[in-house]
Amino acid sequence: MNFVTPNLLFAMLGTTEIIIIAVVVVVLFGARKIPDLMKGVGTGIKEFKKAAKDDETPLKPS
Repeated sequence: MNFVTPNLLFAMLGTTEIIIIAVVVVVLFGARKIPDLMKGVGTGIKEFKKAAKDDETPLKPS
């Protein structure tokens, strides 16, 4: 099986494709909604990392 890694996916995108994707995102969400969208994504990533860190701590026997 041939799996596409995220690094390979970004390597396959050129500058033109990235610009087109950015323009489509601005058209779909609007320029005013993008900061709110990114803030939500950042909050989600932060919560995920916190949950993963909490999960790694060893449990004390009761």
